[in-house]
Amino acid sequence: MSNQYKSKLGIKSWAEEDRPREKMLLKGKAALSNAELLAIIIGSGNFTETAVELSQKILKSVNNNLTQLGRCTIPELMRFRGIGEAKAISIAAALEIGRRRQMEAALEKPRITSSKDAAAYFQPILSDLTHEEFWVIYLNQANKIMAGECISTGGIAGTVADQRILFKKAIDALAVSIIVAHNHPSGNLNPSKADIDLTKQLTASGKILHIPVLDHIIVAGKNYYSFADEGMI
Repeated sequence: MSNQYKSKLGIKSWAEEDRPREKMLLKGKAALSNAELLAIIIGSGNFTETAVELSQKILKSVNNNLTQLGRCTIPELMRFRGIGEAKAISIAAALEIGRRRQMEAALEKPRITSSKDAAAYFQPILSDLTHEEFWVIYLNQANKIMAGECISTGGIAGTVADQRILFKKAIDALAVSIIVAHNHPSGNLNPSKADIDLTKQLTASGKILHIPVLDHIIVAGKNYYSFADEGMI
């Protein structure tokens, strides 16, 4: 059956195994494509497109990247014919649940032994943001995470971290060491001069206070940059 013919008949006229909901029941959620999963969320398409075809168009607009889709605003989603406010909110809510699930998974592995572990903690928090945030995690003697928090929030171009506030919080938390991180919404992994200067300042202050900065992670989507791995700490 051609896509054009399916479109005219509507999803209810498709073979049962081709309908997203029925396909999930028959074959399990892993058998569905991203477009089919999105089609279940939006429920219906428009006069010329099925829910699956509309979902394919939405995903194509973000290069089939779910992280990029998670950054779309409600008005941006509503630009697609057939996506009203309610459907746009449903899409945003579903993606936010996915992001929070990732955050919970990160918290289940609180011991940091490498930059990969640190990035796995920070990426669910920072990768979808359209603005910069600066975060810190406080570690105990066993390199287990005692707590993590956002120190500052900035705009699209950058954020400023006050090292006095950062280390006061580290002292209050009785941290043995810390790891800091921020995101680059642009997707550029390379540290700026400001990033390098701040890392040097934090590292120097950490030595004086005997709270070493073990790493500074830059998150850019699914990728990350580690100052420690690059020998810059």
